[in-house]
Amino acid sequence: MQHQDGIHGFVPSRRDTLKLLSCGFGLIALRGIASAEGPNQADDPLAPKKPHHPARAKRVIFLCMSGAPSHVDTFDYKPALKEHDGQSLSGYRQGAKLMASPWNFTQRGKSGLWISDLFPELGRMADEMCLLRGMNTDVPAHAQATIQQHTGSFQFVRPSMGAWTLYGLGTTNRNLPGFVTLNPPSGNGGAQNYGAAFLPATYQGMRIGSERRGGAGRRGDTSSGVPNIKNPRASVEEQRAQLDLLDKLNKEHARRDSGDEQVEGVIESYELAFRMQAELPALLDLSKEKKSTLEAYGVGAPDTDAFGRQCLTARHLAAAGVRFVEIGMGGWDHHRNLREDLPERCRAIDKPIAALLADLKQSGMLEDTLVVWGGEFGRTPYAQNGDGRDHNNRGFTTWMAGGGVKGGFSYGATDENGIEAVEGRMSMHDWHATILHLLGLDHERLTYNYAGRDFRLTDVHGHVATDILA
Repeated sequence: MQHQDGIHGFVPSRRDTLKLLSCGFGLIALRGIASAEGPNQADDPLAPKKPHHPARAKRVIFLCMSGAPSHVDTFDYKPALKEHDGQSLSGYRQGAKLMASPWNFTQRGKSGLWISDLFPELGRMADEMCLLRGMNTDVPAHAQATIQQHTGSFQFVRPSMGAWTLYGLGTTNRNLPGFVTLNPPSGNGGAQNYGAAFLPATYQGMRIGSERRGGAGRRGDTSSGVPNIKNPRASVEEQRAQLDLLDKLNKEHARRDSGDEQVEGVIESYELAFRMQAELPALLDLSKEKKSTLEAYGVGAPDTDAFGRQCLTARHLAAAGVRFVEIGMGGWDHHRNLREDLPERCRAIDKPIAALLADLKQSGMLEDTLVVWGGEFGRTPYAQNGDGRDHNNRGFTTWMAGGGVKGGFSYGATDENGIEAVEGRMSMHDWHATILHLLGLDHERLTYNYAGRDFRLTDVHGHVATDILA
């Protein structure tokens, strides 16, 4: 393809120059180099790919709690905080006073993990959970921290963790998207959180449903956002012929001009949208589920219906071969009204997540499904606005279950008041490196060459938390 130079007229593009250089040997060399750069250069970019090492997990279900849950009220037991309740924090923040958790913690399961009474159902699955209590991240601002949690960078547009996973492993079901995000929050990064950035567009996440502004996580509608390219004026056979023709024209264009990965990715997305029309609607339809299953997930109950539907849908998608499923739940930004609002959020997810873990375990899928729960950061142990907590990026808790991590295990710790991670510190880069490792991917080898540089999810950082591996 040529571009117009305002002074000298038409000049060849870089691709054309390589074509013409030494009878085209420059382009041949470029293709050879590109083919060695990574799996994206395969004839079929979504074909299943061999991991770098034996994988413990085949898929990920990421339960993203947007707004930052309070760790000292949920999964980080701090008995000293109760003793220090009402005391001022010397040298930390002027006038700030520590606030003990209003809720009790109980040792759960055979492992005796301390979990808040806000999670009675999830507490029954404690022996499957690996609590990561030494988490920390770079910034205490929602948008930047959320983007970093998803992409590894809060400064630049980078591919999401789900896109990197699909790029590295491919998909096992060509009739479904390999990466799905259910009801993602509308703010704090938006589409960037499930985008592909400079990776080919075919690796980006497919959004199904959307979160209603001001009603974080209450909609739970997985019927909206499903791609539909059906043509009411054409039969399925006729539309198939149209797409085949489009594919033929695109391949001819690629043969003549070496193609455009982004354009080819978009066309692949349309091809996928056509194929999945026969399979995806059935996975999203919960009307044929057993009553006992719906009740177990909390579907139909006012507090748990929305998130219960999402968890059950994620279970369907994972079983059908979707590689990475993310479920969004907002409303965790509790600067005030903590005693009223936090229990509401916890009730919404407690029963559905417990049912998801139990369902995966009963079916044998938990062994190779990595379930990840967490927000972008935590909250302060001191009070804000009398009955709230401020942002805290220096120490917080996430957890994992299944997929090769130790169950009934606690890793890392914050100080006695829950202010800062002091043991088993895990940055977002370490977190990403560990997730990729469990999927059989070496975070230092999973790279993509863009603008003359090899990029990776963890940039130049990241260490695998080997202590949590089963």
